[in-house]
Parts: sequence; structure tokens; C-alpha cells
Amino acid sequence: MSIPVILPKPKDEKELIRFLKRLNLKKSDIKKIYYADSKALLILKKRVKFKPPKDLIPSREEEKKIVFVHEFVEEHEYLIEMERVAEVSQQIAEIKGFSGRERELFGRALLNMKGQREPKRLGLYFVKFGTSRLIETEISPGDVVLISKGEPLKSDLLGTVSQIGRHHISVAFENMPPKWVYSPGVRIDLYINDITFKRMSENLRQIRDDLSFSGIRDLALGLREPEPIRQKRSLISSKLNDAQNEVAAKAFCSKDLFLIHGPPGTGKTSTLIELIVELVKSGNKILATADSNTAVDNMLSRLAKRDLSLVRIGHPARILAELEEYTIHSKYEKSFEAANIKSGWEEVAMLVKKRDQFSKPTPARTRGMSHDRILTLAARGKNQRGLSVATIQSMANWIRYNKKIDSLVSALRSKEEEIHKKIISESDVVLATNSMVMSEVLKEFRFDVAVVDEGSQQIVPSTLIPIVRAKRFVIAGDHRQLPPTVVSKEAQKLKRSLFEDLIDRYPDHSGMLTIQYRMNEKIMEFSNREFYENRLVAHESVKNRLLSDLNPKEPLKFKDILDPSEPIVFVDTAGVEATESLPDRSTSYENKTEADLVVDLVEELVRMGIEPPDIGVISPYLSQVKRIKNGLSNSVPGCEVKSVDGFQGREKEVIIISFVRSNPEGEIGFLKDARRLNVALTRAKRKLICIGDSATLGSFDLYRRLLEYFSLQGKILTFKGDERENG
Repeated sequence: MSIPVILPKPKDEKELIRFLKRLNLKKSDIKKIYYADSKALLILKKRVKFKPPKDLIPSREEEKKIVFVHEFVEEHEYLIEMERVAEVSQQIAEIKGFSGRERELFGRALLNMKGQREPKRLGLYFVKFGTSRLIETEISPGDVVLISKGEPLKSDLLGTVSQIGRHHISVAFENMPPKWVYSPGVRIDLYINDITFKRMSENLRQIRDDLSFSGIRDLALGLREPEPIRQKRSLISSKLNDAQNEVAAKAFCSKDLFLIHGPPGTGKTSTLIELIVELVKSGNKILATADSNTAVDNMLSRLAKRDLSLVRIGHPARILAELEEYTIHSKYEKSFEAANIKSGWEEVAMLVKKRDQFSKPTPARTRGMSHDRILTLAARGKNQRGLSVATIQSMANWIRYNKKIDSLVSALRSKEEEIHKKIISESDVVLATNSMVMSEVLKEFRFDVAVVDEGSQQIVPSTLIPIVRAKRFVIAGDHRQLPPTVVSKEAQKLKRSLFEDLIDRYPDHSGMLTIQYRMNEKIMEFSNREFYENRLVAHESVKNRLLSDLNPKEPLKFKDILDPSEPIVFVDTAGVEATESLPDRSTSYENKTEADLVVDLVEELVRMGIEPPDIGVISPYLSQVKRIKNGLSNSVPGCEVKSVDGFQGREKEVIIISFVRSNPEGEIGFLKDARRLNVALTRAKRKLICIGDSATLGSFDLYRRLLEYFSLQGKILTFKGDERENG
């Protein structure tokens, strides 16, 4: 049997060997070392004859905990590295393998842009890239982009998207961009920012080694149970409905953790906002985070309407311009001390200019002499090793100025840090992305409560960053919608979020929002039955909402499909030639018949008076997205066409879904993903049109039930190809 020995965690290999030497052990005696909580657990090889002192023998519980934490961290470090490599490889392969036009149709590139210089602010250089056509893209504020002219992968110019308009995209650069960005023909590609992965990895090692994180860490990993909730509140805010108040009150009273399950349209973020306001009133300092900048800015824009002191941490370009006043950069620039520090940096610039008039003591020049030796020789007025007195004097002057510069820079950075800490310390709510919590300005701070939105869409290492920096945490999400996006085949385990783990483990510490404010009742009801245990209720203000409420013109074509008084329609293509196909160089299916029908339906909806931005088209397959976008690019450029993932968290008055799959074998591939179907079905407010082959889809139980539901509660219409001509 292997003998376990516990020691303080050594700083390095040398210290480990010293520890072992004191115990008359060698490194070769060790079978495995586990690290956690500032301790090292040594498992000795069976052959080793050793009786450890009692104080070096861990309890069985301590041994199990150290092994579990160590293995959890090792596994997740490996998984996020696999995912980082896969994401980088995917982007590079796609840029190499697809034309620019194809990348643009997929929403991951913008072509033929021209830059225009914008005012420099917050220490960044901004360029506004414009085009005459309407911009439709998956690229969003906060994304890292590769800017090129010619071959994209030969460029090394990276920027951060700060804003996207109908005809422009603004990009921020750390350094002054080259002049060619201001000429026509610039290409912008979505790229990878791997600093997020590095921060997740650093946090994993920190929560393994630092005892101060162990309480919340153990709770999150299931190593300790949360305290029962003893509720003392029933009302959080008059702005919330009864279900929201009940959930928010439980979250308020929980001493450890709470999970807010928010199905589509139930006001998840609204509930979080009221909870945050009430927590602040009770004297709590809040860290509010999400994985995406968009979700963080959504919380910030709502909190900004309340009487709270707020600060947003993050890259200035990743924060909406209208929220700039809340950024730490803006607050710093407005602070009284900032003017003095600015004068200090001007003095640094002046000293650098003076220093650079003298000879820099490069290795080639100094010939092995130290700076102290040069200063001594200069003071004595001597030369050495073929260096003239003048050269030595000049190098000495450079060294003296450089010491002044280093000293002044260190003092200025220290003062800047003090101001940043003061701003954060004086704020009621600090908002950041999960990753940004690990930035230098924030990672040493601790909070009373961490409130995390989008919890079901985050991988575990991401969610762990904010929650371990608080005494307790609240996570909001919906594990019945899309899981975290994971590209790597080796890292699929990351698809299970911490939110999902915890809601299964601690159901008594969760609550579901049950009143939805988005959809007509018939649009809601199938998902309600399949995914939400029939607990959702459509609010009176939306339960009977119809397309006819918008007073559209009567349809001239596809009258049954586009009937404004019918909220749900399934168009069955089983009776016509509507077979799926795989385009060249693609693994993604398309269906020409369905795509053509979608284009015709959208054009007719617009003719009826429905605004293009109020119409959304969803297809699970990127090739179908590309085909439909091509078809609509000239006639209806403002209609959004995206994958299911692109519509998560979104809503439209009308949604058209093209299921694509149509084959004799009844193969439906990843359409079997029930959560993807749930997201697609719950984006429409007034009208939902599904297009698919009932014979193919009906081979799978979930879709068979969907077809039965449409048959009973809406309409199933058999599509005849000639309808495209005669309506």
C-alpha cells in the first residue's frame, strides 16, 4: 500500500529536495505529488520503507480533497488548452480554406472597407471602417479582429471592435495603425484573443494553491454543502412580478449560493438588477459579471438608471460608447490626481528626449562593464578598453537620466494604481467580464456577492473566476437553452456548465422564473411542455399577441402560411423535391427548395409592411444560412439570417426556421440537440414559421411531438413547389 505524506507546498524543486532529505527520502521514492491549499501530498512508492511522523500523516478526508482539487485543476487546464488550440486552428483554417466572400456570408469577415481616423481617446487609436452596403455580421463589440489588405494571414495588425453601426465598424488599436487602413479594400476578420484562456488557467492554479479561495471553491466543486436558506424576505421590488420576487428573495437570503433559472422571456436580467439594487441597499459590495461584454453592458445600462456608484472594468474599446463615463479609464481621467500624473508623464517624455541625446550603454559599447563601473570611470575622468573619456561620460549621462526615468515611472504607476484602487473601493457595483476579473487592476479585490449572468453559456473555468472572489454568489442562466460553445473534440466535457452542475446538485438553492413576456402562448407552449415542466405562463400582455396587431397588408402570396391571425405554422416539404445537399468543400448541409421558399416568404412579409429588422431567419446549418443570405442580400438587406447560436438571447416579431434535413434514411444529425431546437422555437414574439420535411424529421421522437403539436394547435401546410409562382 502506498504511503501518503503531507508537507507544506515547496517553493521550488530545491526546497522539495531539502524537505525530503530531512525525512531521509529521495525524489525517486515518490510515486506522485498532489498540490492543493498550500500543501503537497506525497504518495510514496510501495517499496519504500518509511514511517512518517504523525503530524505528516493526512486524514483520509484531507487526502481525498487534495487529490480531487489537484486532478480537477490539471484536467481543466488541459481542456482549456485543447480548446484554445482548436479555436485558433479553426479560425486560421477557415481564413485559409474559404474565400473572403464566404467568410463574410458566415458573418466572420467584412470586405472592401475603408478606414477613417477618429479622435484618440483613453490612450487608444480609433479607426472607423465604413462601407456603402448594410453591415450584417457575427462580429460584435469586444471581439479581436485581424485587419489586412491582401493576404489576411500575412498581416499582424490586430484591433478590438468598439462599435458596429449599419454601415460602419469602429476598431481600437493599442498603437498607431499603418496608413494603408485609410485606403479602400481593407478586410476585417474575426480572430482569437487567447488572453482569456491564460487568465482561466492562472485562476485555476490560484484556487488550487490559495487557501483563501478554498471555501467557495469547495462549495462550487461539491466538496461541501451549502447552508439551508432561512428566508427572511418575501418582497425585493415592486417592479418584479410574484415569481421574480420569490426567486430574488431566496437569492437575497442565501448565505452561500443561489441559481436563478430564467427560461426565454421571463425577465432574468431584470430580476438580477433588482436583486443587485437591494443587496447594495443592505450594505453589500457587488461584483457583476458575464462572459460577454454585451451582457455586462446590458446590466450596466440598466443599473445606470438607479442611484448607485458603478464602475466598469475592461478594455475601453469593448464598452459601449454611451456607457464610457462609467469606465475606470474615464473615472481616472476625471479624477483630481490625474492632472498631476499627466504632468509627471510629460516630464518622463522630456527626460527620455534628453537621455537619448547621449550614448546608450549597449553590450557592444560597454564591453562587459557594469553601469556602476561606467559611473565610477566618468567621475574620475578616465577612459578604459579603447573607450574615450567622452564616450564614457556620455554613457554615464545616459545611465543617470535612465535612473531618474525609472524612478519617476515607478512612482507614477504606483499613483495610478492607488487611484484605480480608490475608484473600485468606492463603487457599490463593479462590472466586468469573467475574464477581466483576473486583470491586474481587479484580481486582488474581494466582494460580498458575485452576481453572474449568462451562467449556463459559460465553461466552468470561466465562471470560477468571479465566484471565488466573493463570500457568496448568484448565477442566472437557463440550462435548457444552448450550452457553452466548445470547438475541440477533446474538450467536449466543457459543454457542461457550472450552473447546470449546481442546479442538479442543489435544487433547493435554485428558483425558476415562470411568467414570460415575449411570446404568443401558442409559440411558447411546445417548449413549455418539453423543457419547462409546463410551469411557464404567458403574461396577459403577450399571450394573444399576433402579427395582425401590427396592421399588415393582406398577403398576396402564401396566404395560408403568412396568415397574420395564425401564430404557428409548419410548412411540410415532404411532398416535393426538396432534398438536402452538401456544397463543395463543406460539411454543412443546405436545401435549395427551403432556401428559395424562405427568401420568397421574407420578401412577401416586407411587402405586407413588416420591417426587415423585425424578421429573423434561423437555420442550424451554416451553408443554408449562407444560401439564404445570398438570396436576400439585394432584396431585403436588413433581415437577420443566422445560426441558432447567433440568435441566443434575441427576439423578433417573426421567425422563420429552415430545418434543411431531407433524406430517405431519416438522418437529422445534430438537429437531435433538443436545446438547440428550444432556442430556435422561442425567438418569435408574434409568428413562428417552421419549414421542414416531416418524413425525415418525424423519424425522431422530439420532432414527431413537434409536428403533433403544430397539427393540434396551429397549422401544418403541405408545400407544393408551384406555390412559389402562383402564391
